[in-house]
Amino acid sequence: MNSSTILIIDDDVELCALLEEYLGAEGLVVESVHDGRDGVQQALSQRYDMVILDVMLPGMNGLEVLRSIRSGSSVPVIMLTARGDDVDRIVGLELGADDYLPKPFNPRELIARLRAIQRRVPSSTQPDAPHPETLAVGDVTLDMGARTTRCGEHLVELTSVEFGVLETLLRQAGKVISRDDLSLQALGRTLNYQDRTIDVHISNIRRKLGNFADGSERIKAVRGVGYIYALAASGR
Repeated sequence: MNSSTILIIDDDVELCALLEEYLGAEGLVVESVHDGRDGVQQALSQRYDMVILDVMLPGMNGLEVLRSIRSGSSVPVIMLTARGDDVDRIVGLELGADDYLPKPFNPRELIARLRAIQRRVPSSTQPDAPHPETLAVGDVTLDMGARTTRCGEHLVELTSVEFGVLETLLRQAGKVISRDDLSLQALGRTLNYQDRTIDVHISNIRRKLGNFADGSERIKAVRGVGYIYALAASGR
């Protein structure tokens, strides 16, 4: 893993110390804050490669922190949630979290999640490399170097995972892709039967892109299988 800078926002001081030691041993630079408002200020005032954000924070909870961060930054965010709290997970994903990890967790699992996201996002500590590739399907264009998305003339703000999901769908437009394949491509992991992470990311992408001009869906669900990015008919 590259020497990236990670911000941890969690009021559990002992957990932060443990993660600083563990992630530091992996070559990461780690900073911690223990208050939601301080976390927002820190995340927006400095450049980080990743944010690890706990949902349960005093004063300003993690979901409010995430909303504030997303108002001014696209930095990848992994949420830490209470085990079994599906509502917080879904709301966090809807607000723009890239992934979540239920507490208690194995630090090795956190490292795996960080690596999976980092592989898809250029590190701020690395110089920008020229990458001219663009991917265009109909009126949607992805700039693979800048990792920006346009729908028609409009710039669409996607999280790193949403970008990865959309890229996978566009590269195989007109073909059905399973939820597991989407998860492996975008999250770097397989899903269990209760995990709705990909479904929430798909919902976010649909909302941000909107339908085709004729009102039909761009991304269609195939029951029991996965999703397909529809090829627009001529004249749409």
